[in-house]
Amino acid sequence: MQITKDEDYDFLYKIVIIGEAGVGKTHLLSKYIKGTLPKNPTSTIGVEFATRTVPLPSGGTVKAQIWDTAGQERYRAITCAHYRRSIGALLVYDITNEKTFAACKRWMEELRDQAEPDIVIMLVGNKVDLVEKNRENRKVPREAAEKFAKVNSLLFQETSTFTGDNVKEAFEGLLQNIYQTKSQAGGGRVRESGANRLVANPQMDISSKSCCN
Repeated sequence: MQITKDEDYDFLYKIVIIGEAGVGKTHLLSKYIKGTLPKNPTSTIGVEFATRTVPLPSGGTVKAQIWDTAGQERYRAITCAHYRRSIGALLVYDITNEKTFAACKRWMEELRDQAEPDIVIMLVGNKVDLVEKNRENRKVPREAAEKFAKVNSLLFQETSTFTGDNVKEAFEGLLQNIYQTKSQAGGGRVRESGANRLVANPQMDISSKSCCN
């Protein structure tokens, strides 16, 4: 997929990125939107969002409204508030940290309680570059993650925000699957689905937002 003019789109999908703190959620978003990593990375406070518009291989264009959520417990209420009306999610864990993978079940259950019933979720194992440097760094076997994804009807991908491996594939694979799910459900060419139109809409820009509703 190639990036298109942000105002020219057929579908608007709300996507959330969830998972424990420190797994690389903000880096995933920055790498996909800007092609670079944050210069001075800090823990996300509340939520941040960005938008990107891409053409679908099957036709039409989709504008993804992507919300990066905080992983810390004290921001859980804010995070959960942004699950509402989400129709896609990247559930991220760190393949070098088993605890972040173990927490995925809770994140998934909370998301499904709040989001759209037919939400499409992709399980993302991040920091593959650390394993490529030293195989002993891997604490979550790929087979275990694939099994978890299969049992829970999730898509699956392993990524590296450092090298960029599979970052684009993760986001755009998710968008394509959402489109297919909506098409099979007979949703037709819905202009906006699971997202609110943004008033200010600078392309490839990340803005901080807070919500306590």
